[in-house]
Amino acid sequence: MAAQNNAPLPAGLEIAGYRIVKKIASGGFSIVYLAYDSEGNAVAIKEYLPSALALRQPGQLIPVVAKPHLAVFRIGLKCFFEEGRALARIVHPNVVRVLNFFRAHETVYMVMAYESGHSLQEHIARAAAKGNGLSENFVRQVFHGVCSGLREVHANKLLHLDLKPANIYLRTDGSPLLLDFGAARQTLHTDAPMLAPMYTPGFAAPDLYTRGAALGPWTDIYSLGAAMLACMSRSTPPPVDARRMDDHVPRHLARLAGYYSPELVKLVAACLALDPLMRPQSVFEIQKVLQAAPAVPLPARAPAPSTAEADVAGSGEARGGWRGLVDRLGAFRRD
Repeated sequence: MAAQNNAPLPAGLEIAGYRIVKKIASGGFSIVYLAYDSEGNAVAIKEYLPSALALRQPGQLIPVVAKPHLAVFRIGLKCFFEEGRALARIVHPNVVRVLNFFRAHETVYMVMAYESGHSLQEHIARAAAKGNGLSENFVRQVFHGVCSGLREVHANKLLHLDLKPANIYLRTDGSPLLLDFGAARQTLHTDAPMLAPMYTPGFAAPDLYTRGAALGPWTDIYSLGAAMLACMSRSTPPPVDARRMDDHVPRHLARLAGYYSPELVKLVAACLALDPLMRPQSVFEIQKVLQAAPAVPLPARAPAPSTAEADVAGSGEARGGWRGLVDRLGAFRRD
């Protein structure tokens, strides 16, 4: 089944004690709504509704899943439910708070704390539109917080697998929040089957392109480096397949060397190593570098993106999704 537009739940609908206000986001796997609980608190509700497998017409509540897709839909539903249960155990200021999860309308819903702010992708786009660079201090502060949240995720035997500026939310006070664990279905157990994760070219590690490759913290670390490079260059990093043919990343980093400290440039280069063994092996290693003051402070202004880099960081469509479905992916252990 080709991907299709699913009708959102209607405004005003009461579901499991929550009142739907409006749709605020949608993607290949889910629809996200602004809603209010019984006490009037704003929440975000994420509905499992893969557009390649299920169709809901306007006026309907229960999606229609064709029989050939039913088994795959149910596997994804179970993964989504398990993801919600795992994330509900995480209480950390830099990770979205999962408050509840429930079944209704023959699918699953995840209730999250609603936060005011905007995505890092939007922040980068605004800076690029004004011709402004993002300061080294900004990059260090934001990604130090991102690392704090990611360490907690990894400590709970989860991976994010879709870390990018669009999934990093900046609260109104500037503190970062990790969002959208839609790809974080794989608990770190070697023999656990999972749905093939969605990946975003430019931010996805080479590990995600190789069937059966071992995944672990090093996979998220590549994406962390790509997200930092996106902030520094204000553009989407080159995707893995392009890098394997002609790697432009060293040239991008060399051009940024006059605007950011050698320590930060070296850190980003290490995170973006195509060989996972050459990357930092823990988020804590990255956090230590980000926390240390650079030997020589550098200006806050970054160079303008080149024509070849003109697209806004993180704007590429996620690929992969439901194709090549059930793979067995490795975890911390390497073969």
